[in-house]
Amino acid sequence: MTAFDGRFPPEADMEQSYQAFLAACPEYEATLSLDELRSRDFSRLDAEGHVYLDYTGGGLYAESQVRRHTELLLGTVFGNPHSSNPTSLATTERIERCRGRVLEFFNASPDEYAVIFTANASQALKLVGESYPFGKDDRFLLTFDNHNSVNGIREFDRVRGAETMYVPLEPPLLRVPWATIKCYLSRPCSGENKLFAYPAQSNFSGVQHPLEWIELAHSMGWDVLLDAAAFVPTNRLDLGQVHPDYVALSFYKMFGYPTGVGALIGRREALDKLHRPWFAGGTIAVASVQADLYSLVSGPPAFEDGTLDYTNIPAVEFGLDFVDAVGLDMIHDRVLCLAHWLIEGLLSLRHKNGRPLILLYGPRDRHGRGGTITVNFLTAEGGIIDHEVIEGGANKQMISLRTGCFCNPGAGELALGLSRDEIVSCFRPLKQEEELTYENFRSCIDSKGTGAVRVSVGSVTNFADIFAFLSFANGFLS
Repeated sequence: MTAFDGRFPPEADMEQSYQAFLAACPEYEATLSLDELRSRDFSRLDAEGHVYLDYTGGGLYAESQVRRHTELLLGTVFGNPHSSNPTSLATTERIERCRGRVLEFFNASPDEYAVIFTANASQALKLVGESYPFGKDDRFLLTFDNHNSVNGIREFDRVRGAETMYVPLEPPLLRVPWATIKCYLSRPCSGENKLFAYPAQSNFSGVQHPLEWIELAHSMGWDVLLDAAAFVPTNRLDLGQVHPDYVALSFYKMFGYPTGVGALIGRREALDKLHRPWFAGGTIAVASVQADLYSLVSGPPAFEDGTLDYTNIPAVEFGLDFVDAVGLDMIHDRVLCLAHWLIEGLLSLRHKNGRPLILLYGPRDRHGRGGTITVNFLTAEGGIIDHEVIEGGANKQMISLRTGCFCNPGAGELALGLSRDEIVSCFRPLKQEEELTYENFRSCIDSKGTGAVRVSVGSVTNFADIFAFLSFANGFLS
């Protein structure tokens, strides 16, 4: 892809800009069938005038997915699977069929991996955190840019005497050098259990961390938890090639529907290492009140508390079929083209005094990044324009983006230049009965800002969406 030509005047003609874009990214033309798909299966976007740029927050569902699922519901009698009556057995068959389809999509051998259905990626991560056999002197290692649902695992390891250790990122690209990760993985640990967690793609910066870290960590005695939620919607995760012990994801991030189903895909050997802290309906073979004993069932059901969302799980299969029919590689290529053009366009915007309008957090090229782009808007004097102001302006133009820290405080703290002492000082003045609200925190460190603006492109983003956001951004120039 050739470089952005640096020109984006407010009166820019979209067709002229589109032709320049095609010349810079000729491979985009191979993805034009996605424009036809948008008009056919996502017509509500353009009919209502939406510019949807929040794909990292949630994918969009196709009309055909919903129709297919509706037809199944209307033509089938589903029963609670925890029985052996005809409707229960039919439902169980559907659920097991969907487990197999998930393994197939990720090229995971059923002899090596098992699929545990959860409500979302966060529940999948919590399952690992609460069940991993942390003990005295064990270690939980994670990168700074993990989602809060991964950060929260530290509360499980600490109460059991284990140590939490963070691997820092290097601003402004917010990457971790190979030498740094190798150094942290090789540090002596006297404990028996070591868990290393990282996102395949940061939901803050779009940085894609090397999947080669998995084997490196294994060679040093670590179990690996991969948060794949932001990665798998536009990138292929081949579990026949890489072998993380635990993979967490949400299906709505991939294809929008259903919203209440996620998965923990775990290596069977690694799942055997987990010890559930409780039992519930659906997870046990036998439980006794008088004997005060219980026995868990084997396999994935031991981790699936209560009754599964059995009417929505079949919709996962339809979503995976949809992605396969469209082509994940095509989606990937389209996203990279549009994201790179958007980045170059934003970075070309300058105030009359020559100062940049945009401060980008993360990589500015296509290498090792996804379609998640996080920025702050700057005044002509170089100060940060409050992200809520940007969001308010975007809302008026029907542009859906996201602002804040995106449940990723580590990356946000480093990107915004917040020190540990500054953050701690905002917690300490609180009395025991007081609550630290986000508004109080913003007020405490107002001089540096507490968040950013995130736009993210996805499967049916088109050039008009990118042009609309660049035009919107151009309006903040002095």
